[in-house]
Amino acid sequence: MHNISEKRAKEIIQNCKGKQIAVIGDVMLDRFFWGNVSRISPEAPVPVVDIENETYHLGGAANVANNLKSLGAVAILCGVIGNDNSGKNFVEIANNSGISTLGLYEDSKRPTTVKTRIIGNNQHIARLDRETREQLPSEGEKFILDTLKSRRELAGIIFEDYNKGTISENLVTRIIEFAKKKNIPMFVDPKFDNFFTYKNVTVFKPNRKEAQQALGFTLKNDDDIKNAGKMIIERLKCDNVLLTLGKDGMMLFEKEGEIYSVPTRARRVADVSGAGDTAIATLAASVAGGATIPESSSLANYAAGVVCEEPGIVSITVNNLINSIVVNNK
Repeated sequence: MHNISEKRAKEIIQNCKGKQIAVIGDVMLDRFFWGNVSRISPEAPVPVVDIENETYHLGGAANVANNLKSLGAVAILCGVIGNDNSGKNFVEIANNSGISTLGLYEDSKRPTTVKTRIIGNNQHIARLDRETREQLPSEGEKFILDTLKSRRELAGIIFEDYNKGTISENLVTRIIEFAKKKNIPMFVDPKFDNFFTYKNVTVFKPNRKEAQQALGFTLKNDDDIKNAGKMIIERLKCDNVLLTLGKDGMMLFEKEGEIYSVPTRARRVADVSGAGDTAIATLAASVAGGATIPESSSLANYAAGVVCEEPGIVSITVNNLINSIVVNNK
């Protein structure tokens, strides 16, 4: 696989600054209650958490937008929120983070998706989800498509699908048609429901589990992985498939038949949460900065390795990305 140099990486990142990249998908508000546990409830055999702090973070497709912003790109976030306090909180955090929320459709008939995590003594005790998976209404789909059409010089479009209802087969088809006419690169982080809808995109990036579910067989070894990549390219007619494999790194398949193995770059894994978000954001930002797909895949792999070394969901930073490349090239 292409081993990118520090000089080339800096050039690509510099070139991606200010480029507009749209992120379409399921946005979420991540809420954390932090506290201490010193006793068990007399009402049931569960810990009592004395809350000391409460924090909010952007999750789902919004985490992809956060990573784009950290890399210097301009993130245009498109999704759906509810007409509720969580939605208002989400918009405030996004705006304060420098992320455009012009593409967020407000739907009064659904709640903003909120994932509430309860942490006691630095241990994850429970998670509470508030969401609906109902499909986005046609007005919402039109709103998102109109948002894309209103933007000049989009350098990329990312589909971030969590099967929460924002992305439908119809919306995918219409956006791909628009992007192809405008020659805008498209990057896909799929889930099972719409897996084979993303035809003719630039890079399709499933993980091992998603590929296994869609294809119906287990990816146990290199031969299985290579067969999977070739099958996905053939069915989707896409330019590239980047199959992420956790501790085994990534494998890139090009439509011309070239296959590249991308070894993992994480030196110590603390938390894999958000690594996929970081990878696809770095991939799109790198292509916007003039990188080839192998170069972009290499940078995405470095970035994913960096965030895996940190606990919790964190965004990649340019300094951490460059430092990782320097260390691995020694």
